[in-house]
Amino acid sequence: MSLKGLLSSRSGRNGPIGPASALTDGERLAMLDELEQSGLGWFWASDAAGNLTYLSATIAARLDLPLDALIGQPLSAIFAAADREGRGKSLPLMLAAHKSFSGMAVRAARRPEGAVLRLAGQPVTDAEGRFIGFRGTGADITEEYAREEETARLARYDSLTGLSNRHRMAHQIEATLTAFKAARRNCAVMMIDLDRFKHVNDTLGHAAGDELLKQVAARLGRAIDRDCEIGRLGGDEFQVLLPDIDDRGVLGDLAGKMIAMLRQPYSLEEGRCVIGASVGIAIAPHDGVTREDIVRAADLALYAAKNGGRAQYRFFSGELENETIFRRRLEQDLGLALSEEQLFLRFEPIVEAAGGTVASLEAHVCWNHAQRGVIDEEEFAQIIEGSAMTADVGRWVVRAACAGAADWPESVRLAVNVPVPLLLADDFVGLVGEALDTAGLAPGRLELEISEAVFFGDASVVDRTLAALFKLGVRLTLDEFGSGYSSLAYLRRAPFDAIKIDQKLVAEAERHDAREMGLVRAIVALAGALQMDTMAGGIESPALLAALTECGVRYLQGPIFSEPADAETVVAEMAGGTWKIEPGAERTRRARRRTVFRKIQVIHDDYAYEVTLRNLSKSGALIEGLADVPKGTQFVVDLGGGQLAVATVTRSSGDVQGLEFEQSLIEDGSGGLCTRNRVSPYALAAAGAPLAPLAPGKFVGIDQGGAVPKFGYSLPSRGEPV
Repeated sequence: MSLKGLLSSRSGRNGPIGPASALTDGERLAMLDELEQSGLGWFWASDAAGNLTYLSATIAARLDLPLDALIGQPLSAIFAAADREGRGKSLPLMLAAHKSFSGMAVRAARRPEGAVLRLAGQPVTDAEGRFIGFRGTGADITEEYAREEETARLARYDSLTGLSNRHRMAHQIEATLTAFKAARRNCAVMMIDLDRFKHVNDTLGHAAGDELLKQVAARLGRAIDRDCEIGRLGGDEFQVLLPDIDDRGVLGDLAGKMIAMLRQPYSLEEGRCVIGASVGIAIAPHDGVTREDIVRAADLALYAAKNGGRAQYRFFSGELENETIFRRRLEQDLGLALSEEQLFLRFEPIVEAAGGTVASLEAHVCWNHAQRGVIDEEEFAQIIEGSAMTADVGRWVVRAACAGAADWPESVRLAVNVPVPLLLADDFVGLVGEALDTAGLAPGRLELEISEAVFFGDASVVDRTLAALFKLGVRLTLDEFGSGYSSLAYLRRAPFDAIKIDQKLVAEAERHDAREMGLVRAIVALAGALQMDTMAGGIESPALLAALTECGVRYLQGPIFSEPADAETVVAEMAGGTWKIEPGAERTRRARRRTVFRKIQVIHDDYAYEVTLRNLSKSGALIEGLADVPKGTQFVVDLGGGQLAVATVTRSSGDVQGLEFEQSLIEDGSGGLCTRNRVSPYALAAAGAPLAPLAPGKFVGIDQGGAVPKFGYSLPSRGEPV
């Protein structure tokens, strides 16, 4: 249809178009042609079926589509909404309604990245009132639309990283929780906070900080290989929304991968830097039903992760507040532990690769707590992390370890980890000299393992202390080399005798042999060039042992040789003058049992018994309080907060039972253990309970009814749980 035909057809109920002046039809048509060609006004028309019958040639050219190919095609197939998120009007709906419309932004369906048009249309009827199609206008709004889109994008996305901003993340979490509540679906929220970011801003400047945040955002996108929404809430705080997941094993692996990627070195124009990250994880509806609840839960978990030593992830637990109080009580008890000699040492052998002879033993601190029993070296290290007692405990270790090593053969050295606060203390060098003199230990038999983190302190104090220790004659080992801080500047500044490769790098070398093992070789070569020894720990497998030996690592330690042993065992093993250990293929790190000592419930034949949980490992637990429980009995162990684990009694002695879990527990990221899955609040709601987060205590779903207890309780023989 021509423009003349288009104009002449506009009659009927909508009325004819009469002359607004004395212009002739030809003059009016010429004026409209000029208007079309100028681009200020474009026209289109469709028939009753919605097929295009007229389109200004200028529009077709603007869309970069041949006009002949468009005429006769359905209008809804030619144009698509420009708004990709579907917030705008729907052209097919407007056409089907036979009603006037305006301001509709569209693009050519075949050119989704092309020009944007604003369409307006008006229905046309014939003299009998029958609908015969639409007549309308169009305008090119590409630049205007781009500006509006950019304004809208800036309102929803972070201008620095391109991630969702705080407002959009809040909206996405709110919308997801609302939709998932109706569909009984789970989702997880992660809160991520960068460690040592302020140090980068302070030392390298804000421009470097901005570039670092961009790289962090890119790494987060690569680390998460599943559907998610990632946002930057401001500063160095990020948030991730993960739909359809409640498996804490999967979430823990994902959080660990994120932490590992974010702690790798960053190359900035202003210099090289290393940061870390802590992650808090909460899962809906287990930890919260509303956005406010779930975000608060993730925040609490993040706070716990940072308090636990940073570079960790932590799942939310309803007992996080109580745990903080409990940890503070243990820290307060440390003073009593020192005065009442509750601390003791275990020693882990460090073996010379060439002959398998024990060259030195590394001291580890354990605690014989009055209520909790023995707190082993790993748990003690977490308690002491960041404590005000760190330096005091370190002083005790130096004295006690030197005294113990005096009974060893002169060929065996003593290795002691030195906490940063102790190394920076004014009396540290004097303390070491006094401990050596009192024990009668030659200075060359003492190895002080010093973390790279010490170099973030006062450089003059660090250099002066290390120089004094070197003059004293003790050996110095740079610990955790390859953890991320690693710099040749440290090796130039300090008189180190050895480099101890970071255990995380060693573990990565075992999992991904090529690149990480190449780094190990490079470290060995560097140490050789500087006339330093190398050592690696945490070795469990014969394959890793062989690879590290082939790389030239001189000293090795780990479960494949021996777990930390008590002082009496060490003395007995070295009674012949040397201690040689053959690596055992059957030796692996034992499933570490945490001393727990708290009340829990175990369920058998629908009856819930209250018992004392003495300790806990990934594979099992030790409970106390029930009498006459035969081996083979099955319990459902209620660990609190909806955590149920099926377990079988594998040993029973009096009122104490050893349990083996049907499905192993998993690490919670901060040294604790938890179940992969929990009782679903949706299942509880289906049974009649209101939909709510899981309570921190015992599982509320047990209705004992008329169940009869099969086992009796024993009289308590130990103190009440703390």
